[in-house]
Amino acid sequence: MCGITGFVKNDGSVVDRSIVERMNAAITHRGPDDDGFYVDENAALGMRRLSIIDLAGGKQPIHNADRSKWIVYNGEIYNYQELRKGLEERGHEFYTNSDTEAIIHLFDEYGPDCLDHLRGMFAFAIWDTTDKSLFLARDRVGKKPILYSHQTNGELIFGSEFQALLQHPDISREVDLEAIDSYLSYLCIPAPLTAFKQIRKLEPGHWMRWKDGAVETKRYWMPDFSKKIKITEEEAITETTRILRESTKLRMISEVPLGAFLSGGVDSSMVVALMAQESSQPVKTFSIGFEEQDFSELKYAKIVAEHVGAEYNEFIVRPNAMEVLPTLVEHYGEPYADSSAIPTYYVAKETRKHVTVALNGDGGDESFAGYERYAAMRMAETYHRLPRPLRKAFIETPVNLLPTSEIKRSRFRDAKRFLQAANLPTTERYFRWMSTFDRTAKSAIYTDDFSEAVSAANAAGYLETWFEKANGTGMLDSTLLTDQMTYLPNDLLVKVDIASMANSLEARSPFLDHKLIEFAASLPENLKMRRFETKSLLKKAAARLVPKEVIYRRKMGFGVPIGKWIRGEMKDFVREILLSEKSLKRGIVKPEMLEKYVNEHINAERDHSFQLWTLLMLELWFQRFID
Repeated sequence: MCGITGFVKNDGSVVDRSIVERMNAAITHRGPDDDGFYVDENAALGMRRLSIIDLAGGKQPIHNADRSKWIVYNGEIYNYQELRKGLEERGHEFYTNSDTEAIIHLFDEYGPDCLDHLRGMFAFAIWDTTDKSLFLARDRVGKKPILYSHQTNGELIFGSEFQALLQHPDISREVDLEAIDSYLSYLCIPAPLTAFKQIRKLEPGHWMRWKDGAVETKRYWMPDFSKKIKITEEEAITETTRILRESTKLRMISEVPLGAFLSGGVDSSMVVALMAQESSQPVKTFSIGFEEQDFSELKYAKIVAEHVGAEYNEFIVRPNAMEVLPTLVEHYGEPYADSSAIPTYYVAKETRKHVTVALNGDGGDESFAGYERYAAMRMAETYHRLPRPLRKAFIETPVNLLPTSEIKRSRFRDAKRFLQAANLPTTERYFRWMSTFDRTAKSAIYTDDFSEAVSAANAAGYLETWFEKANGTGMLDSTLLTDQMTYLPNDLLVKVDIASMANSLEARSPFLDHKLIEFAASLPENLKMRRFETKSLLKKAAARLVPKEVIYRRKMGFGVPIGKWIRGEMKDFVREILLSEKSLKRGIVKPEMLEKYVNEHINAERDHSFQLWTLLMLELWFQRFID
């Protein structure tokens, strides 16, 4: 596990080693154990290493047999020993025991098709000294990041995090306003955009080749939902458990201490249970919760740990978590407003005191239909089949008469929110449910200048693209693919990568094994979700591993009580940042709307939790990176 940096050029100018050294130093947290460089007249590569495999011999950059190619790499290839054996049988000679060397030998043999052989998470760069080309690749689902900037003079600059690229003197900090518009919808900025006009993200499942100042980019993987298999529910439960067990066992390979995040939900509970069965020692588990019981799943995490005989460690997050906000802003490098970044950061920080590698349950929801919004999408399709007069008279009118609070969430409030979007076209409906600020809210809060600047932007288009590309059998598969290509890599995986790497901790995700994702995609929809029961198949598999009381309950997610915090301990901080002179003159949100949101929420007149958190993190980013 590492961080990588570098740049390549063909304009004849001198390659300055000190630049890549500064870029590399900016991401020391990703790899505190070691650094390494390769520099010639056209290229500079750098890496920071967190030693996990081949502690003594795995120093990067690593070269191929004739030293014509050099690689810097971030990630873990879980099948590298099998790959190495096959390569040695075909005459390849190795000088380390690292997974990194297996990649460069595979590239020698297969070129870009080497990616088809890799099972794991990765982001790497290979410099070919023979034809002066650079090859960049990112893993299938986007566990490991690659940012890049393709300059007008042909130079290509790349790195694992924004801090690295911003050390390069050729990188401008000009803000991409279209990206800011998307951020205000999604809490994050969807790839390939970033908050900086000159920086882009290499999308998951893609490779890029640079040569003679030009770049070529290609997608090499995406799940296929069209090829359905005939399988009984019992067979599907058995095969899902088998693949997940294999995936978990592979991710337990380590030469350093290893443990697991345990939230108390279905996915992490299954991973911990399978780890316990595959381990000769009690598994070290780490759980985090809140003083507010409505947001805490600690009791379920403890039940799981006790049931499987794991070592249980828990931590409580309190409102003084705002002290960590400057650290989060610094590490994310662009606006990011998923508030669960706070507990994720803290659990990673505490976990790192005990282990260097931690497995988690990320990815189960997006493959096995775990979110309530999937059931809502199916309900909306059913709802649309009812005659319009019947819907209006017997559903919409009675529901709109139900008493709801503007402050507290309830089933009545959820029902009204459902109906507000249920009559919209598919993409617009999902966009409404996924948005912090939808089209109507944006038109109310944007200044005239910002509205004009982003008039051509289409934030909903990121979802629309994938609904159109979905080749599944129905609405559920289309929605799963959309989330796997958008929400999962742009929000959840960014959150975990940054929070874990900021603490020099490697996070591994058995549910994100591509073999498991591909198998889930091949399953008929009615196995993954029975009528409106989310994650039906996976719950049945989990119930054979952990107590049913953990499995069959309402999903809580990794929610954070930000609404209460903003009205309480954080209210002065929120006022100070959002109602500052700088913020009010930022030119994105109308000053009167900022004041309205802040005052209404703090005075408990309306709930603007997510909106205020989104605006707060945006302003903190502007103050840190732009002002």
